[in-house]
Amino acid sequence: MENEAEKKWGFEVKQELNREREAEVAAFRYAIVSLMESVDKNDPRPVIPLGHGDPAAFPCFRTAAVAEDAIVDSVRSSMFNCYAPMFGLPLARRAVAEYLNRDLPYKLSADDIYITLGCMEAVEIILTVITRLGAANILLPRPGWPFYEGFAKRNHLEVRHFDLLPERGWEVDLEAVEALADENTAAIVIINPCNPCGNVLTYQHLQKIAETARKLGILVIADEVYGHLAFGSTPYIPMGVFGSIVPVITLGSISKRWIVPGWRFGWLATNDPNGVLQKSGIVGSIKACLGVRSGPSTLIQGAVPQILEKTDEEYFSKVIGLLRETADICYDKIKEIPCITRPNKPEGSMFIMVKLNPSLLEGINSDMEFAVQLAKEESVIVLPGIIVGMENWLRITFAIDPSALEDGLHRMKAFYYRHARQEALNL
Repeated sequence: MENEAEKKWGFEVKQELNREREAEVAAFRYAIVSLMESVDKNDPRPVIPLGHGDPAAFPCFRTAAVAEDAIVDSVRSSMFNCYAPMFGLPLARRAVAEYLNRDLPYKLSADDIYITLGCMEAVEIILTVITRLGAANILLPRPGWPFYEGFAKRNHLEVRHFDLLPERGWEVDLEAVEALADENTAAIVIINPCNPCGNVLTYQHLQKIAETARKLGILVIADEVYGHLAFGSTPYIPMGVFGSIVPVITLGSISKRWIVPGWRFGWLATNDPNGVLQKSGIVGSIKACLGVRSGPSTLIQGAVPQILEKTDEEYFSKVIGLLRETADICYDKIKEIPCITRPNKPEGSMFIMVKLNPSLLEGINSDMEFAVQLAKEESVIVLPGIIVGMENWLRITFAIDPSALEDGLHRMKAFYYRHARQEALNL
């Protein structure tokens, strides 16, 4: 028998592919896990999670009672123990269409809706579709959600980044978009309300985005997983409103508005009143991609009509009020930390992007070093901006219990004064 050390197996991981895979999708989650591992296990204080947007762990952000009841009713009905059709249960597709139609100047039908395993699968599906059509590149925002880049690279799509401009409230740099696009560009991704910036784009700016995309002949992929989570002076407007100008693929879910990310129910909607997506083959390719996966549990699909139709405004108002309160706390408390500046007050989603000045700190030279040391010394987790495309920035979530948020920001302030350069203290 040959030596085990010399035996070659067909299932061995090829290191070059493994490194590529790690660089693609794992960066965000690896960063969070790595930071959690940096926490001092002997610190008796609770860990304050300001690094990722999952408020479901906090009782004050509990989902609507009608959503919980809908799940129970779905189970007890015994009507949803079967396999679902590959595009989703008809009643779930119809319910999502009716939900989206509340904000649109035209009507979607159930046939325009494709049920996905959370919004993340919707992202993966549409990027796979674009690749199958022979596209060479896609335009992504910077800063942005890193999974887009990961899925794009997995599908061998070239990524071209356009900037979101902090000096203009994180608006899209449309001049840069026009300069980046060429005949091989397929689509532009717009995240609104924005993760990671916390801004909400105006009607006028969204219209300009649609007009620019039409001029360039590209599709708009509208990530609206934080749809309706707007609590500032700018109202939330779905990109689908401009579907008559440019075809729009809307990606959404119940994860954020209902605060149930673990339920994994999302959708992909084709906003295409002029039939462009059908003629171009996009719709057919979406259907082909969805034919090789299983989709969300039929139990949650069976519950969705009740969730979308019967959740009252009192619940939504409570969530918006709580996000407004915690956004105010975050914005006000950060100004007490001299090494961090806040270009814009958040108006939506669950995040704020803030700029770090490492030159004011002793022995800390980057956002990653700041985040690691903060986790070690204060058991506070923040996301280094490099993960979302902006070095020496930080993304902070404020969607946690208000008292925990204040505690976390107080610890960050103490961390600054412990590490501040003497000359910074003398300013």
